Amino acid sequence: MSQTTITAELLTIGDELLYGQITDTNAQWMSAELSLAGIKVVRKTTVGDLEDEIIGAFAEAEKRVDIVLITGGLGPTNDDLTKPCLAKYFNCGLKMHNEALAEVTAFFTSRGRELTEVNRQQAALPECCEKITNKMGTAPGMWFQRNGKVFVSMPGVPHEMKRMMTDIVIPKLKQSFKTPVIVHKVIRTVGIGESFLAEKIAAWENALPPHIRLAYLPSLGEVKLRLTAIGDSKENLEKETDALAEQLQPRVGSFIFGYGETPLEVVVGQMLRERNLTLSVAESCTGGYLSHLITSVAGCSDYYLGTMIPYSYEVKMRQLGVKPEVLEKYGAVSEPTIIEMANIVRAKFNTNIGVATSGIAGPGGATPEKPVGTVWIAFSDKDKTVTRKLQLSPDRGINIKMASVAVLNLIRQNLNPL
Repeated sequence: MSQTTITAELLTIGDELLYGQITDTNAQWMSAELSLAGIKVVRKTTVGDLEDEIIGAFAEAEKRVDIVLITGGLGPTNDDLTKPCLAKYFNCGLKMHNEALAEVTAFFTSRGRELTEVNRQQAALPECCEKITNKMGTAPGMWFQRNGKVFVSMPGVPHEMKRMMTDIVIPKLKQSFKTPVIVHKVIRTVGIGESFLAEKIAAWENALPPHIRLAYLPSLGEVKLRLTAIGDSKENLEKETDALAEQLQPRVGSFIFGYGETPLEVVVGQMLRERNLTLSVAESCTGGYLSHLITSVAGCSDYYLGTMIPYSYEVKMRQLGVKPEVLEKYGAVSEPTIIEMANIVRAKFNTNIGVATSGIAGPGGATPEKPVGTVWIAFSDKDKTVTRKLQLSPDRGINIKMASVAVLNLIRQNLNPL
């Protein structure tokens, strides 16, 4: 299956991006939308407000890709250089664009504001470009085309750029280029590291057809597998990727918790709701983060009743009810203590399931026997109590998040299939 890949580069302009004063949220959104349109983003570049740097970036991008999408630098002040740099790069002058001037004037008039000369100059565009209407702001977009390559310049303001991309730019790109169909299939796994997962599915991966590629996308406690298929028919590609995902079941099915963009806390919530089960939590080292994940799901009140956060020894004993002799003999970070915590919180809240966490998040509190990152977790129901000992990282934030994900996975693993 032979396909011509249409490639794009995203070029963002502005010193504020390089200084870290503003986070570039545009690139992720643009990449996703372009992928849906069959256009592959191969590079993202950021340059500051220097003419030579900007023009150099234009030249390098034109060599590499079919489409260059530029955001930023279209404001009315002297440090906004994108428009004059584009005019210079495409060897044409700036000229007042009557239609753009009418649109800018109408924008200010509708808001009861005076059109200053500085704002008026936003309607001066390179003579060699095609104007793109900005329905959400004052800076018009610009479309340049030569030698089969397309440059598009858009505002950096996210809501202005998104409207321009959705209404005009993407439809026009699809008319200008014969784009293939690109289909993504995301398989979400939890409880297995990237290298172990890769080893288990190596034969399956090596047998993938040439038009389907696999990417590993690891995050804290989870690894996403993304199949990207390129072809002519969306229906056929979806059937292919679905069949390939099904082939993973005998290899790593126990680690697969879902597909697409649905996170683990949503999947676990659906399982609890379907089984008409209730959940309570006792979390120490995670300090409420586990409960935050659970309660981030709309409708969690169907199954989640509440949490205790017995962070200190005294609260573990007096409020939760862990036996003093258990704490004294084994310590707060131990299997006997975590068993007590899960069983007691389940009884206190009268829920079907109780879960608990206790560990050394760090950076202090470690001993030679219990280094930073030592965490015990537990799952309790009327039939059993299941525990896990985790050896995580030296980083406090990572330990809190990974332990919380591990508890969600422990719940998933211990819910009987319907």
